[in-house]
Amino acid sequence: MAHNYAVRKELENLSDALIARLTPKIDGLATDPRPSGCRKLHGHKDLWRIRVGNYRVVYMVDDEIAMVTVTRIAHRRDVYQS
Repeated sequence: MAHNYAVRKELENLSDALIARLTPKIDGLATDPRPSGCRKLHGHKDLWRIRVGNYRVVYMVDDEIAMVTVTRIAHRRDVYQS
């Protein structure tokens, strides 16, 4: 999938310390796809975001098949740009 490759590349460019902070939050989406503090993105049916410091994790939730797909990980100033 294109999304998985793009997210993997975004992760590779981050510091180890930041990856260590992001990983538990992303893993937690598997059990709670809408944790406290998450926000639904306006204008999108199934896109959500969580904050991890100055970074944002944007993801899709498909409740029918119980799947969360991370689509973007980026600094808050860059995350909503295509």
